[in-house]
Amino acid sequence: MTILVVAEHDNASLKGATLNTVSAAAKLGGDVVILVAGAGAGGAAEAAARVAGVSKVLVADSAVFADQSAENLASQVVEVVKAAGGAISHVLAPATTFGKNVLPRVAAVLDVAQISEIVAIESADTFVRPIYAGNALATVKSADPVKVITVRTTAFEAAGEGGAAAVEQVAAVADSGLSRLTGRELTKSARPELGAAKIIVSGGRGLGSSENYHKVLEPLADKLGAALGASRAAVDAGYVPNDYQVGQTGKIVAPQLYLAVGISGAIQHLAGMKDSKVIVAINKDPEAPIFQVADYGLVADLFEAVPQLTSAV
Repeated sequence: MTILVVAEHDNASLKGATLNTVSAAAKLGGDVVILVAGAGAGGAAEAAARVAGVSKVLVADSAVFADQSAENLASQVVEVVKAAGGAISHVLAPATTFGKNVLPRVAAVLDVAQISEIVAIESADTFVRPIYAGNALATVKSADPVKVITVRTTAFEAAGEGGAAAVEQVAAVADSGLSRLTGRELTKSARPELGAAKIIVSGGRGLGSSENYHKVLEPLADKLGAALGASRAAVDAGYVPNDYQVGQTGKIVAPQLYLAVGISGAIQHLAGMKDSKVIVAINKDPEAPIFQVADYGLVADLFEAVPQLTSAV
């Protein structure tokens, strides 16, 4: 039994979510193989070979993958699965925008049902995934010959280094010509990436305005070396851009420390952060739902409490 992990990378290195996906793959008990499809992806391939528990790294290096288009990546994954002649039993990718873009196409071409955002593995064909915005867990058993799975990375520890896997080149597929990248707008920040940060300071509608959001939260985040996040209400109100959003329709996070400031705790937001190791909530409403999941709660005016907390750090 071979488990194929589709690597998310920037050609020079692996994204952290790939390491969590490798840990999930290792629980299946077969040989773990990483597919690195990129353009000039030697650095990412070398990093993949050093991941503990990986038996082989397949590298498809071509200009076809320069834009990391989902159409070409999906075609490459399908080609690798077919070339294995039935040896590949599982295809895994992180449940990030990358994985959510690529694997549904793979599942459709292979004519199997995708199993999305698993949080636990019970056996080679039985998995646990959240439903109803995380309020219930469904145990799913698949009879498909190839299980196509996205992994909620917050549910699995990142795989460490120490491996020495063989690196093998595979033929790259031809360009499908179905799409073309016309531009990419990247958010540049000196702060940690929201999805991988160990500390997150998150603000909600209680902050009242974009100016208050930055004035109140940024000094605290600077002192803690934290990423900044927000509730959907704060994003919809225009306080911060969409990529700050934490929740069911935003980013799923599980930092060591999550500070929720002025966030009531709507079910959609809780679905995205309730797996955090320690949750601290500051809200003036003692009945706010956020306090039901918080490890530490402070009923106070955030405009007084947060500056005091910042000065005390």
